Amino acid sequence: MPSRRDLANAIRALSMDAVQQANSGHPGMPMGMADIAEVLWNDFLRHNPGNPHWPNRDRFVVSNGHGSMLLYSLLHLSGYPLEMDEIRNFRQFGSRTAGHPEYEPEMGVETTTGPLGQGLANAVGMAIAERVLAAHYNRPGFELIDHHTWVFTGDGCLMEGVSHEACSLAGTLGLGKLIVFYDDNGISIDGEVEGWFTDDTPARFEAYGWHVVPGVDGHDPEAVKAAIEAAKAETGRPTLICCRTVIGWGAPNKEGTEATHGAALGADEVAATRKNIGWPHDPFVIPEDIRAAWDGRERGAAAEAAWAERMAAYAREYPQQHAELQRRLAGELPAGWDTAADEAVAALATSDKAVATRKASEMSLDAFGPMLPELIGGSADLSGSNNTFFKGSRRIAAGDFAGNYLHYGVREFGMTAIMNGLALHGGFKPYGGTFLVFSDYARNAVRMAALMRQPVTLVYTHDSIGLGEDGPTHQPIEHLASLRLIPNLRVWRPCDLAETAVAWRDAIESRSTPTVLALSRQNLPPQARSAQQLAAIRRGGYVLHRPAGEEHGIIIASGSEVALAVAAATALADEGIGVRVVSMPCIEAFRAQDAAWRQEVLPAAIKARLAVEAGVPDSWYPFVGDAGDVVGMEGFGASAPAGALFEHFGFTAAHVAAKLKALL
Repeated sequence: MPSRRDLANAIRALSMDAVQQANSGHPGMPMGMADIAEVLWNDFLRHNPGNPHWPNRDRFVVSNGHGSMLLYSLLHLSGYPLEMDEIRNFRQFGSRTAGHPEYEPEMGVETTTGPLGQGLANAVGMAIAERVLAAHYNRPGFELIDHHTWVFTGDGCLMEGVSHEACSLAGTLGLGKLIVFYDDNGISIDGEVEGWFTDDTPARFEAYGWHVVPGVDGHDPEAVKAAIEAAKAETGRPTLICCRTVIGWGAPNKEGTEATHGAALGADEVAATRKNIGWPHDPFVIPEDIRAAWDGRERGAAAEAAWAERMAAYAREYPQQHAELQRRLAGELPAGWDTAADEAVAALATSDKAVATRKASEMSLDAFGPMLPELIGGSADLSGSNNTFFKGSRRIAAGDFAGNYLHYGVREFGMTAIMNGLALHGGFKPYGGTFLVFSDYARNAVRMAALMRQPVTLVYTHDSIGLGEDGPTHQPIEHLASLRLIPNLRVWRPCDLAETAVAWRDAIESRSTPTVLALSRQNLPPQARSAQQLAAIRRGGYVLHRPAGEEHGIIIASGSEVALAVAAATALADEGIGVRVVSMPCIEAFRAQDAAWRQEVLPAAIKARLAVEAGVPDSWYPFVGDAGDVVGMEGFGASAPAGALFEHFGFTAAHVAAKLKALL
């Protein structure tokens, strides 16, 4: 039987060999954390390599994602569908072993990591998901949702501010099944961290309300095992296990230095390491006894089979709850959704009230929420301003996870990364709110949602200078255009209740694209529409207003400026100038339409085109062409009532009409 050190050395060998072959990568962390990983994966982690989608598996997140070869080694050795050829092709084009782990549940990669700290925040979301789903569906004798979330993290993750946001909330919520291993090796890219990171990390996490196991020798398997047992015994608080390790352990001339962090060891050092750790095998060769000792498929299959028996008994005892749980875990919408959603949108579209689209969002949630127990909402301390707390919302708190609403506190970045974790776990459709201007705080997590194809919904209110007196610090100018640059992200800026309801429906039905809802603070009038126009909203851009006679020009607008565009077109009609108004609440949805639809909405023959949006104009030039123009913001806003600001910056019907006339 191989020793624990032999099993850990298999990780070290695969990691240094793959990095050496690629001549690129980070061997230090995998070599330093190999002993910890061996104990966790062989003694504690509950998973089934034969079915990476098992809902009740433990989640394992490598937040310090530069150490990706540790994860790939673990997946390969334990029996996941990751072949040795993929290890050999580490960091090469088309391989499944990217430089940093990329979300691939079929292979056992639970989340994309690399931007430090975000994997840790994702894991907080996963741990929340486990607790909430358990509160919703577990019954006495049927602990169907009952698993841990394990995280590897390093100095870099803990230096990033998002770690504070997420871990502070995790402590407040008492997430007892979240266990984090801190790789305290004292080294980062620039060298010894004592020059820039001297935090008392155990005290910091104790202050958050965490259970802390300090001073663990990360190269002593028995010490690691005892720390994990202590962590599992603590059920009321998340645990931080502080492991003192040597980066690049085993490399005789480079261990303990930044030289092992982000570069191949070099052929001579790899050979010396082989000799030093007693690994005589050729590169990428794993002896059969070591491979057999690592193989987790039989144990995993038995664990899942036992769980499946409990699930079958649960189905007999609680058939309705079982069916709903299965639906949620599969990510399917409820039976009859299409009809019910059609009716909800149609009912909302009949309203003749002028409401802010943030209020329209709340009304939409009131309509859709009762159909969707998987909705889990929240706000970064702006629930009353974002209108994210709808009639069916119930707060989640420490000791009470039966609700569906999180008060994230002033933690925009942490909120968004946690939402990603909720979505990655499965069983939920997360949404969360803040002001549009503060999407900048969250931006990298928004990007990660798009990269991982997670359909979270980002409710961003106070979408323009129309918020008024709070001034330019709170008035988003460049944010709409900036968010539209992110691939695989849909940005909806609706003009009234009907468009808001359709935008919400689109977000709910999304399976692989996150959605931004950019919503107004100020009231906006409802627009008159036919049934055909209501149906066309889903296309992202449609003709809202047509002149009675010949069409001379087009005004394209989004959000609060749509009513302005209609008013300008009406005024121009009195002068005998026919103008169609195109409402374009979602550029991405419009671009996804076929060429025939885009030509029907924006006929190439009409050259006089004017776009109107209270933000930087860059998004609109492709639609107006060289002969067109844009009424937008060329600088920052100011502190004043909204009406005064719109007048000052030229967002008036008279100014828009004059700009269109100038194009004729």
